[in-house]
Amino acid sequence: MTVADKNEEKWVGIEEAANHLGVNKDTIRNWIKKENGIPAHKIGKLWKFKLSELDEWVKSGKSAIDN
Repeated sequence: MTVADKNEEKWVGIEEAANHLGVNKDTIRNWIKKENGIPAHKIGKLWKFKLSELDEWVKSGKSAIDN
């Protein structure tokens, strides 16, 4: 994916991010609180994600690290 593609990629919320990763919404919230590197961006009062960043994070192995 090129930089231009990432810039055009839509932002998704916690529910869609959880569905994409196959986890519960509470799991996403816990990962954000633990600051384990999940690529989350706060926009206003909402947490938003880019699915490509989530995929890269999982592939990096950082999602498996327990804090």
